[in-house]
Amino acid sequence: MEVFVIRHTAVKEAQGLCYGQSEMALAETFAAESQRIVDRCPEIFDVVFSSPLQRCTQLAGQLPAREVQTDDRLKEVSFGSWEQKAWNNITRTEFDPWMDDFVDVAPPDGESLRQLYTRVNEFLNELRNVPHQRVAVVTHAGVVRCVWAALLGVPLQNIFKIEVSYGQIQVFELGPEPAFDRWISSVVN
Repeated sequence: MEVFVIRHTAVKEAQGLCYGQSEMALAETFAAESQRIVDRCPEIFDVVFSSPLQRCTQLAGQLPAREVQTDDRLKEVSFGSWEQKAWNNITRTEFDPWMDDFVDVAPPDGESLRQLYTRVNEFLNELRNVPHQRVAVVTHAGVVRCVWAALLGVPLQNIFKIEVSYGQIQVFELGPEPAFDRWISSVVN
């Protein structure tokens, strides 16, 4: 199965803000960005799976598909009590332990990278059993990086070395079992 993993388009005024699972308005460039993404996609997808957050569902609704479904497992990592705070306003006593081990340490009331990876991997394993040839997944940078980790064995501690731009499309071949997974291409919007 061909899987097009697409990061949502740019959000409005997010620089320096920790926003994980918070709803964020899309930038005024949404129409142009989404059209460029649509132009780079196949004629039709069997199904589009989307994070339920509006920055993803708005793009998912623009893609050519027979159906669109939302799935909570495609949400960005939860930053818990850090949501909607400026990164530089998070106390060092909370921030430093997370930076020392972001794979297994969660922000207060949030989730760790390993927890995010677990739910993304669960989604992908279920996707293997879906009888479709071509699907799209509209989601967030953290989820895209976890897809790389799950499908290609990128160690979680290295996933932030993977650049994931707004509107970027990653195309993977999802095999019947993990040994047959492969990366096909990447298109920057």
